[in-house]
Amino acid sequence: MDAAPRPGPAPGPGEQRNLGPPVTPRQAASVILLRGGQDALEILLVKRNPEARFMGGAWVFPGGAVDPAEGGGDCAHRAAALRELQEEAGVVLDGPDRLVKFSRWITPAEVTIRYDTHFFLAPMPDGATAQADGQECVAARWFTPAAALQAHRDGEILLVFPTIKHLEQLATFPSASAVIEHARRHDVVPVEPRVLFSGETARVVLPGEPGYDGD
Repeated sequence: MDAAPRPGPAPGPGEQRNLGPPVTPRQAASVILLRGGQDALEILLVKRNPEARFMGGAWVFPGGAVDPAEGGGDCAHRAAALRELQEEAGVVLDGPDRLVKFSRWITPAEVTIRYDTHFFLAPMPDGATAQADGQECVAARWFTPAAALQAHRDGEILLVFPTIKHLEQLATFPSASAVIEHARRHDVVPVEPRVLFSGETARVVLPGEPGYDGD
């Protein structure tokens, strides 16, 4: 990603510290659903069931793990992204080509539950309505990136580190079309944060930030 995010908070719900060898990340995919065309930018967030073991109660982009039956590589990530968007938010896209690669985030090795998540952009289909499935996700809501970040600061919604960092970058774009155009012109570089511990406190840092390489 092109933004230069600030050090973030400790790991979120369900992201317990790993005291053993690093866990192999599970492959996953998420969809950043956009609306607004050339005039505005809103993104869809869904609220995970508060009873969920991983990120319970957090507002996230629709997504989940790749199913082994979906194979491997880019096709598997796109298939998982389409499936999860339909299951969690009730939105059906008319094919994997509607998805535009945006980013790839790998959960820190210091955390027990790890994912290698490929994030895709997609415009909201005309006439479609987003609705949470009521099981994995209990609510769905459109936000501007700035409004979602403010709602988090005000304690109205819970966001986790990767979602915050994506929203901070999305907030720099004037419209949905501008985000998609940007993504089509830029290669995706994997981002793997680290969690730095000091006593009972922890903070998340990104590549290039102080402390990431142990300095």
